[in-house]
Amino acid sequence: MMRSLYSGVSGLRNHQVRMDVLGNNIANVNTYGFKKSRVSFQDILSQTISGAAAPTAEKGGVNPKQVGLGMSIASIDKIFTQGSLQTTGLNLDLAFQGDGFFILERGEELFYTRAGAFALDKGGTLVNPANGLRVKGWQAIQAGTEYIINSTGDLEDIIIPVGGKDPARATELVRYKSNLNSDTPLLPLDRPPSTEEMLNATVATNIDVYDSLGNVHVVNLEFVRVQGEGNTWTLTASVEGADPDMLTFDVGGANVNDSNAIVMRFNNSGAPVSIEDSPSIAGAPADTTAEGQLVASLNVTFPEEGITQTIDLDFGTVGLYNGITQFAAPSSVKAYEQDGYGLGYLQSFTVDNSGVITGVYTNGKKAPIAQIAVATFTNPQGLEAEGDNFFVQTNNSGLANIGPAETGGRGRITAGTLEMSNVDLAEQFTDMIVTQRGFQANSRSITTSDQMLQELLTLKR
Repeated sequence: MMRSLYSGVSGLRNHQVRMDVLGNNIANVNTYGFKKSRVSFQDILSQTISGAAAPTAEKGGVNPKQVGLGMSIASIDKIFTQGSLQTTGLNLDLAFQGDGFFILERGEELFYTRAGAFALDKGGTLVNPANGLRVKGWQAIQAGTEYIINSTGDLEDIIIPVGGKDPARATELVRYKSNLNSDTPLLPLDRPPSTEEMLNATVATNIDVYDSLGNVHVVNLEFVRVQGEGNTWTLTASVEGADPDMLTFDVGGANVNDSNAIVMRFNNSGAPVSIEDSPSIAGAPADTTAEGQLVASLNVTFPEEGITQTIDLDFGTVGLYNGITQFAAPSSVKAYEQDGYGLGYLQSFTVDNSGVITGVYTNGKKAPIAQIAVATFTNPQGLEAEGDNFFVQTNNSGLANIGPAETGGRGRITAGTLEMSNVDLAEQFTDMIVTQRGFQANSRSITTSDQMLQELLTLKR
């Protein structure tokens, strides 16, 4: 008789635990990054009245006789299914699509979370504004003119230098593209050309370049067809603010050009075939480039700034049409790219799907600032909840596998969104009804057992 009482008590107690879990799920239905839990039950070891007997020649086997002693909680599991994404428009609101946890640090202790409502503190450090814990990742390191992120290095605080400076960079390369009209008129040989004839025979282009202080200078190029050689053009360079006496336009080789002009030749298919300059030493051979990239160096000196620099002008590849060409079509030669820029200030930043934070500067440049680290676990259900939407590593979760998003099975990061709770209210209300009925049924078994004991006590009357 007492067994049924204690079985009912175990049912009441454990259904109450299940109700506690359901109540917590419902309470966090609007908690960002929250993952619901479920309770699994198991029966308690049964009391054996008689054991099993094997069949013999005289009779068959006998099954064991056992009385159950109630039930207990088998597990309380975290369900790490994907939650819906809510758009917020804030670029530091981040959400995962797929597996992964953000990593935050307090002292030497690491915490893991799916809730990505982050912000900057006054020092520009990326933090969780609710508790000040710092988000971990890797800062970009400048190597020459490039920025490198070492995602295999130690974790660091992520610092976004709002208003920080991006130093000026001197232009080192200018690339040209488009077409020189093969029908461009030639200059007369028997008399000096008129102004109109010069304008008709000349194709000009210009582009702004930068010195090492960020000053802007204009590089001008003029293309004139060489008389008697329809596929040959003279290219003359000038730079505003530069000393014209110290400006040379040189094709790589043993000799230095003695002028600011070079010659460019095309084949009958409109593709460039070579460039050459004029040697400064009389009788010396001209330097010629007739294979690979057609690059000439413009050596300039800016006397006011006391700056000397070399700018490489890339006209395309020999035999190809990726640079300047010569076809019977309107001339449209232009410089489409140069790699210099002036001083800039960090104006804004974006976060891409791999967690790279890219700064946008007032000089038009974009450069990586940092990358957010992502952790995955072999058994995420083995993580231990710490409150504040945080989890910590345990002996059964496995070690954190840390790396960039979208690699190694890690999900992608979506900026401007937050992951909602994965609690389904319809499911929770249904489970709550089932749990309530289970609790009621167990209370009835206790009541009935009590009545039976009462009858036993009144047998003597």
